[in-house]
Amino acid sequence: MPTLVPQPTVITAAGNKPKLIEEFVGRVNTQTESLSLARMKSPGGWVEPGQTPEFDEFTLVLNGTLRVAHKSGFLDVSAGQSVIARRGEWVQYSTPAPEGAEYIAVCLPAFSPQTVHRDA
Repeated sequence: MPTLVPQPTVITAAGNKPKLIEEFVGRVNTQTESLSLARMKSPGGWVEPGQTPEFDEFTLVLNGTLRVAHKSGFLDVSAGQSVIARRGEWVQYSTPAPEGAEYIAVCLPAFSPQTVHRDA
């Protein structure tokens, strides 16, 4: 039988400014380890530490622009675009534009503080 997820759990975010993370499916809200699904809302000027995760992350930008820095430069991902960050690849997410960004992130396997491997 399908399982209704009536509401997300708000997760504390890393970074220099408050960012809203609403986990719909994942280790916290549904005790799902195979995948996580979250909606993010980050303000303009937000930046989080770089990371080298043990999971693939698929991101769809709904509004604004998400910047994804990588070892060779960066990508600006605009509303209606998506980006794939592969496990083991160093990335750093930010929203440098004043309007910030809203986006959906799917991690395979599910996001975990123990497997994200953030920079010190």
